[in-house]
Amino acid sequence: MNILLINHYAGSTRHGMEFRPFYLAREWVRAGHRVQIVAASFSHIRARQPEFDGAALDEQIEGIDYRWLRTPAYSGNGAGRVKNMLAFMAALWRDGPRLAREFQPDVVIASSTYPMDIWPARRIARLSQARLVYEVHDLWPLSPMELGGLSRWHPFIVWVQLAEDYAYRHADKVVSMLPKAMQHMCSRGMAAQKFAYVPNGVDTEEWAQPGELPPSLKETLAALRAKGLPLVGYAGTHGLSNALDVLLDAAARLKGRAEIVMVGTGPDRDALLARVAAEGLSNVTMLPAISKHAVPRFLDEVDIAYIGWHPNPLYRFGISPNKLMDYMMAGKPVVHAVSAGNDPVAEAGCGLTVPPGDAAAVAEAILTLAALPAAQRQQLGSAGKAFILKNQTYPLLAARFLAAATEPGALSFIPTTQRRTSHVEDPTL
Repeated sequence: MNILLINHYAGSTRHGMEFRPFYLAREWVRAGHRVQIVAASFSHIRARQPEFDGAALDEQIEGIDYRWLRTPAYSGNGAGRVKNMLAFMAALWRDGPRLAREFQPDVVIASSTYPMDIWPARRIARLSQARLVYEVHDLWPLSPMELGGLSRWHPFIVWVQLAEDYAYRHADKVVSMLPKAMQHMCSRGMAAQKFAYVPNGVDTEEWAQPGELPPSLKETLAALRAKGLPLVGYAGTHGLSNALDVLLDAAARLKGRAEIVMVGTGPDRDALLARVAAEGLSNVTMLPAISKHAVPRFLDEVDIAYIGWHPNPLYRFGISPNKLMDYMMAGKPVVHAVSAGNDPVAEAGCGLTVPPGDAAAVAEAILTLAALPAAQRQQLGSAGKAFILKNQTYPLLAARFLAAATEPGALSFIPTTQRRTSHVEDPTL
């Protein structure tokens, strides 16, 4: 089967985030399928951008065919990012007939976080008589409306809403990372039978052979452990949505009773560092970002892991955070500050869930877990790891995704070998 995966922000182990497209594609290749990922040349979340001259670059990474389309660099969420989106969609529209003709996809997946790639994706699917799948990471335009405060009548929001509604009406399948989003999707025109839930997961190979921590970080962690206090870890982006301000509030209550260590980078890191210094939070250590491969080694050193969210009605549709999957795979008991449509920590029985934004509750949960016998904390951590291995490894998720993408739906699935080879532009598009 030929699978075309369109994801503006797709990365790889060579380029960094986002990893989900790479992990799914690699499993499909291992299962004997041919996979073409089409992505933008610049993404704000990649650690490394592909380097090339010209309009596009083709390369192969672990059996996956990548096609990078030239887009301008940008910073922040303003006009530069919108220009980057427009450049990617224009390049994809121009490249669409060639992709349909030469790659001949059986399945076309539109998966760029924002929904506007559904228009060029459907064009390609129509030209190649392929199944069309719309993959939902976050609900746009609800996310920029409820998190960013944009009006529903903002021109950008109106544009995004048109694309979301179009995607729900015309996709053969809608794959969501959010388990409770079906009702919203149906309210925007999706038929209920199109919905499938495929969450984020973990790559067990990375956990079997983790990378090493930098020597200086090893020394810092050893010094923290030598204090004999419970060590609470956070690994991930230092941004507003991660509720690290609440963790610092909790740290102030935990002086002399627990050490907090945070690894990562992000837009709020400098402000958090300044706050640690200004408030004299001597039990908080903030360390630079480490490679994804070294995260298991870092988590080996902590006793308890923290993940938090701010109170927001958007989370009623569910959550699927990668860092939580890492915590659970590491076998660590988790303090989860959240109110959402789902709660993996509660489902797995691997820690304590407390209300979001409540620093006192976070501190109390940390002390409660720290007071447990080591064997009991290990039992909690083992429950989380067992949950991930049973439900959320990428071989399982890739098989589930592909089964959903190819099951009977509004349009019949026609394998490549049985489809016409001529590609005529459809005047109805």
